[in-house]
Amino acid sequence: MRYFVELAYDGTNYHGWQLQPNASSVQGVINDALAKLLRPNPAYIVGCGRTDTGVHADYFVAHFDVEQPIEDVDYAKFKLNSILPPDVAVYSIQLVDDELHSRFSATERTYFYRLTTEKSPQMRWRAFHPYFAPNYDLMNRAAEKMIGVQDFTSFSRLHTQTNNNICDVRAAQWELYDGCNWQFRITANRFLRNMVRAVVGTLFDVGRGKISIEQFGDIIEAKNRALASTSAAPQGLSLVDVVYPEGHGFQRRVKGLV
Repeated sequence: MRYFVELAYDGTNYHGWQLQPNASSVQGVINDALAKLLRPNPAYIVGCGRTDTGVHADYFVAHFDVEQPIEDVDYAKFKLNSILPPDVAVYSIQLVDDELHSRFSATERTYFYRLTTEKSPQMRWRAFHPYFAPNYDLMNRAAEKMIGVQDFTSFSRLHTQTNNNICDVRAAQWELYDGCNWQFRITANRFLRNMVRAVVGTLFDVGRGKISIEQFGDIIEAKNRALASTSAAPQGLSLVDVVYPEGHGFQRRVKGLV
């Protein structure tokens, strides 16, 4: 039997989502909590993707399989939250069809990369405070070149096990929020490892006048990571939405940010 879990986490204290042999991960702490909840039969959580060290998830979906049904999922959610640390929260646990997979069944994902225009102690781990004032109009005109189905090798971490680097980017835009702060919204069917931070870092070069809009397009076409810029700092990045096909027993219980 397969259960989907809606959750969120602050990634500040973790070395990403993925299990790490000698470091704390979000997947690891959830597995530990599930082992206590479901003892003596442990379950292993599978996420909709992986986030890097220091990256957050305002909305994340994962699944686990068990042989016996959970009698009271609301109570299980309550118990799981009581076991988990304060920086990880479970919003729902739902029985779904066995063929629905939290990673491979997702049809769309959205990330926000947030900037704060003023130095803020409260936001230091949730948004990036740049020491420069980027031109958001130039960055948006460059981001338009990302829309569509393309090879994004230039923004991918090297030497991954991915079969191809083709992504269908459906939205990519800087937008004002909270009156004075900015966020980069990017939506695609899939993302490569480190892709969003590499994109943002390269857009910063456009916004600072280091490269032109045309050069940004050339970087995409070159399929060469060495031509793109350094990845943006991790704390500004958050996964905020994951979309699944209708049916299969899953119903979104959390109001989205997008």
